[in-house]
Amino acid sequence: MHNKGTVAAGDSHTANAAGEILRSGGNAFDAAIGALLAATQAEPVLASLGGGGFLLARQAGGKTKIFDFFAHTPQAKNNEADLYPVIADFGTVQQEFHIGQGSIATPGVVKGIFAVHESLGHMPLAEIAEPAIRLAREGLKVSPLQAYIFDVVSPIYTSSQSTMRLYASPKDNKRLLGEGELVKNPDFADFLDVLVREGSDLFYKGEIAKNISRDCIDQGGHLRMGDFEKYSVFMREPLSISYNGATIVTNPPPSTGGILIAFALKLLEKTALQKSGFGSLAHIETLARVMGLTNQARVECALGQNESAPETLLDDDFVGAYRNQVLGKPKSHRGTTHISVVDAKGNAAALTVSNGEGSGYVAPRTGVVLNNMLGEEDINPNGFGKWDNDTRMSSMMSPSILLRPDGVEYVLGSGGSNRIRTAILQVILALHDFKMKLPEAITRPRIHFENNLLNVEAGYSEQTVQAMRASYENCKVWDGVNLFFGGVHGVMFDPKKKSLEGAGDPRRGGVNITV
Repeated sequence: MHNKGTVAAGDSHTANAAGEILRSGGNAFDAAIGALLAATQAEPVLASLGGGGFLLARQAGGKTKIFDFFAHTPQAKNNEADLYPVIADFGTVQQEFHIGQGSIATPGVVKGIFAVHESLGHMPLAEIAEPAIRLAREGLKVSPLQAYIFDVVSPIYTSSQSTMRLYASPKDNKRLLGEGELVKNPDFADFLDVLVREGSDLFYKGEIAKNISRDCIDQGGHLRMGDFEKYSVFMREPLSISYNGATIVTNPPPSTGGILIAFALKLLEKTALQKSGFGSLAHIETLARVMGLTNQARVECALGQNESAPETLLDDDFVGAYRNQVLGKPKSHRGTTHISVVDAKGNAAALTVSNGEGSGYVAPRTGVVLNNMLGEEDINPNGFGKWDNDTRMSSMMSPSILLRPDGVEYVLGSGGSNRIRTAILQVILALHDFKMKLPEAITRPRIHFENNLLNVEAGYSEQTVQAMRASYENCKVWDGVNLFFGGVHGVMFDPKKKSLEGAGDPRRGGVNITV
């Protein structure tokens, strides 16, 4: 096989950075790191060194592990925290977000990059960072998708001088960059150039952490030097389940997305879904019913006691892991992006990262916007500031691998808030049960059922749509494909045929390149 690998990601610059590294002899893990660094410039609202994420790594030969470098709650609370609401306008709906210095949790991406590279990397980190440094220094044009995202989060990024210095339009310094306008980040280029040579201590034990801690003390934040010094990457055994002869490997508890995908698959395993035909009313109704049951399980966290989810579908260990490790954990599931890479040897990386929506704060002289993970309503049902101290936050992010009985390997993941799990679930079903090729499985229409509302993406037959409208009192039929339904970027490796395939999700600017 002449190809060196394939990557699927949410922007051409992100994917091209991975491609450049694969061409230079890097493996899938090098390429994933390089793509992530490039994404901080090409997808700046979704990816940042100030956020957190997960990398599911499967080495050629089958050894699989999860690097958990997600956000961590501070060790102590500042009772006078700077936390305030802003309204983001998505067009059809508006949503309240909370930002400010008091919204920032301890970021993990920097530590994660170094942990992955030390464990699995091949190329020098300085070389891996070159595409991202070049993008930051020379600049790139804002894509249509990123321009739309900037527009949605405008109240956040126009809230401070530091973010406006980075992302204000040259044509009008009171608004953010628009489609086709050039975005540069020279501070980030300089910072990253030094970081990859000096190591993660520069961020967690040196000047960067000291500056952030000082600003948090002065401006109402929770983070202190001790939070940075104590932060560590957690190595976890992936959650692995069987489904109709295939194996699905995904993100384990305390994160919630992977275990909910697994639960849904367990409910679907004996339904012979493929016999109903993709897009049929029976197919949609079965999916919606399973999504509803999964929502119940998510809320109750007692799957074995739910009459609609018989205990026989799950063993005691699975139920125990769900109940003990998910219940009560702070949940975070906002703006995300995903990168999937597989190289010619069969090394596979599924990498999902998030910065929330951003806090509106840029770490001095770094060009890095920090997260707003502590400003999410989902983790504060009794009011903000009620999170558990010194705790790894939970996430819906679910980097996953589907291993078919014939050895074919699919590497998948998605952005999309609480739609991540239903998007990945539907792509897995399309691949395995309906035997679709990867591009078709990703582009087929999706549904999402939650809070008694059935959202239906455009693309189903009129007959099916009318039947769904009749069956569901609350049914919203979208008039196009939309990033609401996730963004599953996936790649495939066939070890017998030595073939590679990939597909980016058009809902989220998806790009696939094979080199």
